[in-house]
Amino acid sequence: MSAAPAVEGHAIEEILLGFTHALRVAGVAVTPDRAAGFLRATALVDAGDPDSVRRSGRATLCSGPEDLLRFDHVFEGWFGGQDLPRPVPREQPREVASPLPVGDPGELGGEQAPELVRVSASEAEVLQQRDVASLTPEEKALLDALIGSLRPRTPVRRASRRTPWRRGEIDVHRTLRTTLRQMGEPGRIDHRRRGARPRRIVLLIDVSGSMRPYADALLRLAHAVVQGARRGDPGRAGARAESRPEVFTLGTRLTRVTDALRTTDADRALVRAGEQVPDWSGGTRLGETLKVFLDRWGGRGLARGAVVVVFSDGWERGDGAQLGAQLARLRRLAHRLIWVNPHQGKAGYEPVQAGIVAALPHLDSFLAGHSLRTFEELLEVVADA
Repeated sequence: MSAAPAVEGHAIEEILLGFTHALRVAGVAVTPDRAAGFLRATALVDAGDPDSVRRSGRATLCSGPEDLLRFDHVFEGWFGGQDLPRPVPREQPREVASPLPVGDPGELGGEQAPELVRVSASEAEVLQQRDVASLTPEEKALLDALIGSLRPRTPVRRASRRTPWRRGEIDVHRTLRTTLRQMGEPGRIDHRRRGARPRRIVLLIDVSGSMRPYADALLRLAHAVVQGARRGDPGRAGARAESRPEVFTLGTRLTRVTDALRTTDADRALVRAGEQVPDWSGGTRLGETLKVFLDRWGGRGLARGAVVVVFSDGWERGDGAQLGAQLARLRRLAHRLIWVNPHQGKAGYEPVQAGIVAALPHLDSFLAGHSLRTFEELLEVVADA
């Protein structure tokens, strides 16, 4: 492997294209389409950040697990941990008819003459609104990189234990102890407040056949939640353990994939999770699988006081009454119960599926989940729960 190229004096595009050529020499099948997708992905994220470039490259240039090791080896040899030059934005404006009139107020008797206004919209902004199920492979690669760049916030709850603080209620015991140490002389008045502790997030993802177009993106979103909690875990080890996110898949059976999603690399994490799920793209028995979750996990404390999010379109093959009963049971345990349906945000959708009809009376929120924008809105709802 040759030494890392000098970054100074080279345009960012030259450095990135040279990297794709080095990958081809190393045996990675980098096609022109993949190279173009890599450049588009780095334009959407911070192209001057080596970690962002690495994530974009793994999502767009690697066709399988066997390419990942070669990619990492070439990446270290090519960039050598150097900072990349910041790219110059080259967005192409798009012609969009503005509903607002513009022009000289004195024309047309004081009214403004309508005309076309150029509005610049980047590919990332357009992609945020697109339905995940309708994306091309190149757009899907960009979406994967954008999901990986999300930084979810963990919801918090008030702790029962009070801690010293600069204001708040007076800590009588601490203040008296300070006064006694000073032989009765008045001294500083101590205050305290109730602290905050992270609240657990539980994600239940339907991986049945009807949810297949969305399952990959939802698992990547779950991976971002798990990794975000690992980066931002506050407090002691015990507090971290009791607030770690948990992820399960629902189909004809229940599968816990939390450990697989703790793998830092998203692609490897999804491969590990896929190997553990035996009912991928199968049927849906939400009532039965939720009962298993509550009997084995949720009822023993996993769902108690947690923010529980169910991702499903509601196509239930089992008994709708059983699903309603299990959701009522889950609602009594959880702090918030949120249902995310990928069809909720589409025009003309009506919640008439048996699973949705049984679920609606027990939900705190019923949200859409078909695009990157709806994923971001969901993360905000969870963080504010």
